[in-house]
Amino acid sequence: MTSSRNLFSAVSVSLALFFLTPLGFANAQNEDPKKSPSIHSVKTAKAKLHNAHKRKFRRHGPEAILLKDLTTGQILFEQHARELMPPASLTKIMSAIVILSEGNLDDAVRISSRAAAAAPTKLHLKAGQLFPLQGLLEGMLIRSANDACLAAAEHIAGTEAAFVQKMNAKAKELGLVQTQFQNACGFNMDRHYSTAEELARLTEYAMRYDTFSTIVKEPMVVLRPVNQSKVLVAHTTNHLLGVMDGVIGVKTGYTRAAGRCLITVVHRGDKELLLVLLNSRQRWSTAQTLLEDGLRNGLPPLNNY
Repeated sequence: MTSSRNLFSAVSVSLALFFLTPLGFANAQNEDPKKSPSIHSVKTAKAKLHNAHKRKFRRHGPEAILLKDLTTGQILFEQHARELMPPASLTKIMSAIVILSEGNLDDAVRISSRAAAAAPTKLHLKAGQLFPLQGLLEGMLIRSANDACLAAAEHIAGTEAAFVQKMNAKAKELGLVQTQFQNACGFNMDRHYSTAEELARLTEYAMRYDTFSTIVKEPMVVLRPVNQSKVLVAHTTNHLLGVMDGVIGVKTGYTRAAGRCLITVVHRGDKELLLVLLNSRQRWSTAQTLLEDGLRNGLPPLNNY
């Protein structure tokens, strides 16, 4: 256990260095070596250090966990819950909040060529197709489809950049001071991050929307284009739905940098728990173990799991 704590401490120091590294280091490799060879050499070395931190983060970063009893408000267990980490597609929870706050779900949304080209997780929407905003919201939450997410974001704000401004404004309104977004769907970017603790608070807020809480517990989505007869069917990315009794959502996420992420809510009897996992080594087994222990034993506060 001591060696594990030392490892996590060492990784935390590396992560701190990563986030404190000036952005110029990442761009140093674009400098012209003919103009100032010595400066270029120094900047190249710093760029390599910066990239080394990124590689270490991807492979050996900490696993952030927060388990909360929503009935009592008690934190049952946490680990690295306040460290800045990439949230991957958990980002779409905030995107959904903005869509629900500002959009009309009955709107017909025309898919742009940029949205149609979004990758890798997608519904293979085609440029020019028309879908109800409701269907795109379902696709981005249930299947984590980036093409649906980007199309919805463009519809709400005109451009993804303008939509992201709305996301960050909402984060500020909610007091999420350690959360910042650079894109609508959860792709890795230097200034796109959050913490397990703030993502838990964001999820609690999102679950107050009846439409959101209804969508995230569905095992599949059926999308019907407005201007075509073809129907698209896609299944949830949440493997706990329909497998673990009482699970009612919420969202999965994965990128190479973020690792495997999950936010889930389980309601059983008089208990309701919320679990956030970031960069999880064994996402599904860890989630089931923590949730079952929390439901059965209540897990001592801040228990060293």
